[in-house]
Amino acid sequence: MTGFIVYMVPGSPYGRAVALALEEKAAPYRVAGIKPQALRSPEYLARQPFGKMPAFQHGDFALYETQAILRYLDRALPAPPLSPTDIRALARMDQLLNISDNYLFRGVGSVIGFERVVGPKVIGSTPDEARIAAALPDGHRVFAELSRLLGTQTCFTGESLSLADVMIAAQMDMLAGTPEWEILTAGRASLASWMARMNARPSMQATRWEKMAAMATY
Repeated sequence: MTGFIVYMVPGSPYGRAVALALEEKAAPYRVAGIKPQALRSPEYLARQPFGKMPAFQHGDFALYETQAILRYLDRALPAPPLSPTDIRALARMDQLLNISDNYLFRGVGSVIGFERVVGPKVIGSTPDEARIAAALPDGHRVFAELSRLLGTQTCFTGESLSLADVMIAAQMDMLAGTPEWEILTAGRASLASWMARMNARPSMQATRWEKMAAMATY
């Protein structure tokens, strides 16, 4: 199956999660680059009426919402599978996907990642240290829970990669480049080791910000 297009601003962790899944599936795809100011353009809103990233196209089928796109890809491209077959492990994956959306990104990645990485790199802003400090308690709460759920497993739902690992890795890798990473992973060695394992994967190497920017067509 061909014709996968990901519409995104290079550097978006949500867009990267979709690209990661496509890389894991060894599926050819194209990155249609979006400038940040174009997210509210009529052209983009026709694809994603809420102005978020990514939007997705497969042939004549259009889709948005990262979790929906990831599940679609796992069904359209069943090998290798990125969803466990065990019903409890599958439920855990669904829980982790929601933790990533509602707690890891919102209030943690969206603050620390933006202030430390996106703002300085994209718009040349200076990090708001007070805003970052205010996000740390939520960061500790999220990292503690993710560390607990990971436990001694290789991946978040067992010994095989799942969509939960894909989504969380895309979010966490941006945080891993900030000073807060050492604070948030202190005493959570298994979580830091998991991130190192993820970063060693070819899919993570292939979807780094600079490579996605080079891949994007406008």
